[in-house]
Amino acid sequence: MSGELPRTKEYVLIIDFGSQYTHLISRRVRELGVYSEIIPHNEDFKIINIQRPKAIILSGGPRSVYENNAPTIDPRILKLEIPILGICYGHQLLAKLIGGEIRRSKGEYGKTVLRIVRHDVIFKGLSKEEIVWMSHRDQVISIPDTAITLASTNITPIAAFKLKNKAIYGVQFHPEVKHTLKGMKILSNFLFEVAKCKPSWKPEALIPKLIQEIKDKVRPNEKALCAVSGGVDSTTAAVLAKRALGNRLITVFVNHGLLREGEAEEVLNTLRNVLGLDTIYIDASKTFLEKLKGVKDPEEKRKIIGEEFAKIFIDIASKISNLKWLIQGTTYPDVIESGSGGSGSSRIKTHHNVAGLPKWLGLKVIEPLRYFYKDEVRRIARELGIPDNIVKRHPFPGPGLAVRIIGEITDEKLRIVRRASAIVEEEIRKAGLYERVWQAFAVIGDDKWVGIKGDEREEGYILTIRIVESEDGMTADWAKIPYEVLERIATRITSEISEVVMVTYAITPKPPSTIEPC
Repeated sequence: MSGELPRTKEYVLIIDFGSQYTHLISRRVRELGVYSEIIPHNEDFKIINIQRPKAIILSGGPRSVYENNAPTIDPRILKLEIPILGICYGHQLLAKLIGGEIRRSKGEYGKTVLRIVRHDVIFKGLSKEEIVWMSHRDQVISIPDTAITLASTNITPIAAFKLKNKAIYGVQFHPEVKHTLKGMKILSNFLFEVAKCKPSWKPEALIPKLIQEIKDKVRPNEKALCAVSGGVDSTTAAVLAKRALGNRLITVFVNHGLLREGEAEEVLNTLRNVLGLDTIYIDASKTFLEKLKGVKDPEEKRKIIGEEFAKIFIDIASKISNLKWLIQGTTYPDVIESGSGGSGSSRIKTHHNVAGLPKWLGLKVIEPLRYFYKDEVRRIARELGIPDNIVKRHPFPGPGLAVRIIGEITDEKLRIVRRASAIVEEEIRKAGLYERVWQAFAVIGDDKWVGIKGDEREEGYILTIRIVESEDGMTADWAKIPYEVLERIATRITSEISEVVMVTYAITPKPPSTIEPC
């Protein structure tokens, strides 16, 4: 990540050991107003020594510190006189490096009562007992005399510790997740009381720098292409690029036939008439849907869609002289879920704007928002004057409704899921819930259910409604929608869409599920 964003004078370095929460830690630090960067655990010590961050946080991870070739850090990091906070695996690693003992235990998962046994500034403002979130199978059994125990649980004797003469802390629990009720207070204490950071991080203040970086990359005789979907990420990237390149930016909106109801008209109106982007409109729905016929595998769907987008871009580039660059609205969650997020990350889904575009595309890529989270992109968008109907719009996947249709995409299933999703959004808007949830949509597969309509037996589709709450898409929980709203949604869907006889509601959080079905 180094060099992609202008590093502030005070920033926090997060060392990644492959945890699903690494980027949530980063987001929490930024949320508190301090810039953060993530590096892999095997980063060269010399780089860390030269960079001299204000504080270092060691993430969790799936491994055990006593395994062969377990990820670790250069022990010299502990001698830099830089405050360090180890979380979960990071907690255990610190204990190991100072001579402590770590063993396999019966594990501790979910909400746990933490008992603070010694007062310390990192627990300033906390009660003697607090609810924290645990997710571990190993525990620190002992620490040397150079460290002191700060907290414990019924299962974990050393749930938090500190070195006596250094600002080096370890906590077994996860302060970055919402389930640790005072987690943000603990992180705030570490950043401001221990590390003496100052809250100066404002992503919107980086707009001039982001614009200048695009100018610096695209030579005066070169042009750039930006595919805009109407979502906040791609639109923000396009507006930044427009300010940097002026008429040398070509924006294109591709209708792949997998858009939501009325979306093409609404997006084009906003891009052209509100934001002043002279956007090329390409209706390629027939081509995309023809290519997707008979395809059931979700990853194959994503790859096909990515390739078709690339072919369109190539065709445009062949008709425009000196078009050398592709501007994309890639954000952190895209990078992470595509397995490009750092040490230990695995590919969850291929995003066409990260890993789904083929190598033969031939255009160099600029991703001005690659290291921003969704809420930060929205702050930048507001500062750029992008209207609320885009800023507050729910995230919509690049492959569109293709990932909300399980199995083969058919005209019937596409029509059903499009109308059902529109009903879901209409009803949550009426209930004043649209801006309170992260995403709300319908999912259809091949499963059928026997129903009764008009006193007659009728077999029809099972439709699943998915409504989640989230802050950045990295983790999510199902939204506790009032029963009467869910009832109205189900009633409308079964009444207005004759092929549906059963409506279900998905209540599995992320993790273990993902937000989108495939």
